[in-house]
Formats: sequence, C-alpha cells, structure tokens
Amino acid sequence: MNIEEFRNFCLSFDDVTEEFPFGENTLVYKVKGKMFALTGIETFESINLKCDPEEAIELRERYDAVKPGYHMNKAHWNTVRMDNSISDTLLKKWIRDSYDLVLKKKK
Repeated sequence: MNIEEFRNFCLSFDDVTEEFPFGENTLVYKVKGKMFALTGIETFESINLKCDPEEAIELRERYDAVKPGYHMNKAHWNTVRMDNSISDTLLKKWIRDSYDLVLKKKK
C-alpha cells in the first residue's frame, strides 16, 4: 500500500475528514472529529491506528511490523511499519477496525 492508496481508502468511509492538526507533515484522518488514522506524508514509513487494547498487544506479538503507538496512548494505538511485510488486505482490515472502533465510541 502506498500513501495514495492509504489516503483513498481512509476517505472512502462515511463522515471522514482529512486534516493536518500536528503540522504540514502529519496527515490525520478523523471520523466525527476523532482520529482513527495518521501518517507522516514525507516518507510514509508507518501508520498509526486505533486498536482494542487486547488486540493491540496480540498484533504486536504476532507481527514484527506492529509496535506500540508512536507518540500515542500505547494501550489504544499501534504503529504499523509500512515495510511490505503486512498485506494490503490486512492493513485495510486494521484501518477499517480503527474507523469502526472510533465511530462506535462517538455514538
């Protein structure tokens, strides 16, 4: 997945906004005003995704590319290195899960 595919996938969900609240180099996707995904746009080395705390730990144990959320609440966020070790199908599932988790909390 490249940054254009990531961007298009995030924007394909309902009520998503694309913002730069942390400066011009950090692309943030929100649903109903709450973040569900973010990435650096210059290098696109990783993405941060919201995650259920128990699942977050499980994913970190299973995949070398998944680490505790960089500059985020490590109980609720994972950072996924975009090193091609995770399939696009799985990345899309995790992005969708992040979106759904945030959307569910907003209701």
